[in-house]
Amino acid sequence: MPTAAGPAFIRPAPVTAGISASLTGQFATQGRQALAGLAAWVEYVNGPGGGILLDGRRRPVALRHYDDGSRAAAARRNTERLLAGDAVDLLFGPYSAGLTTAAAEVAAARARLLWNHGGAGDAVYGRPAGGVVGILAPAHRYLAGLPALARSAHPDAGALAIARVDAGAFARQVSHGAETAARALGFGAILHLTYPPDTADFAGIAAQIAAAAPDVLVAVGRIRHDIALARALTAPGSRPAIGLAAVVATPIADFAAALGAAAHGFVGPTQWEPQLAVPVPDFGPPPDVAMSLLRRAAAVPSVPVDYPAAQAFAAGLVAQRCLTHAGAADDAALYAAASAADFTTFYGRFRIDCAGRQVGRSVALVQRQRGRKAVIWPPEQADGRLQWPF
Repeated sequence: MPTAAGPAFIRPAPVTAGISASLTGQFATQGRQALAGLAAWVEYVNGPGGGILLDGRRRPVALRHYDDGSRAAAARRNTERLLAGDAVDLLFGPYSAGLTTAAAEVAAARARLLWNHGGAGDAVYGRPAGGVVGILAPAHRYLAGLPALARSAHPDAGALAIARVDAGAFARQVSHGAETAARALGFGAILHLTYPPDTADFAGIAAQIAAAAPDVLVAVGRIRHDIALARALTAPGSRPAIGLAAVVATPIADFAAALGAAAHGFVGPTQWEPQLAVPVPDFGPPPDVAMSLLRRAAAVPSVPVDYPAAQAFAAGLVAQRCLTHAGAADDAALYAAASAADFTTFYGRFRIDCAGRQVGRSVALVQRQRGRKAVIWPPEQADGRLQWPF
């Protein structure tokens, strides 16, 4: 209440951010990482700076989240709750292409903007109402550099094998991007295998791959599929004669924990690694501060700091910068600010095309080498060399 010294201090209303996060189910590790990434961003914003500067005042950020159990129907309900019930100012998507697409459908129906840090599928984009702003590179570019990498190590490489789950757009887009790039270099597809999502035994698929003995193998499924296939390929006495074995789950900590020493030699795509961080970003904290915040936030749910955590933090930074430039939490103004932006965070360059897809950065390739993740592609970012053959 007013006093003789003047009117009582009125705390500015917070900027509310919301996310449907997979805290349980098949994407639990990555969902917890994504939530930790956003929590790290909130700590950064609300730290010494005291919030986001809007209309001459610092407004703190408040984060709301609900568990979707790694299910699309729950992601839709959670997104509806965040928009209609909580009236969040900033809506962040969940992890995985399928869940992000589900959230984007709800956001589009309400003409709301979705900040996409976890869904690489092309189906997420192209929605006229509200829009989607992509932080990570799209799925078709995940393994596009793989054929050129193979040729750099073995100029005669030319035989490609693909093994993918037959459900969901993500696996189809990743494998199609790799095959398109391979055919452009004169590769021939000698084996193309698909399997249903309930597949648990990969011994037969591994045997077919071994019999084909491809120069390059592309394997993409759910995380559990990737781990099971990698185990089958490295079973005692059965490691096949493959030049380069690319499994999409290779870079994540769960893959290394499940495979142990057998993870050696596998290659995979990564959106971000600490050694790829921008040393002096245009916006946000430098890499050492970002990593410190990420590790602290990830320690509470006890999850590793993989790229899902880093890209969620980056999504918060991008939204923050666009909000500052827009001057208000108005989705149309935010999308316009994002469309005009071209800058870097510790995560890398941010620039989107007319559909909201990320075009400012590329996907790197790493190889597990005796317990280390070596960046082996693109050449200008590499800190190791491809070990060939697998």
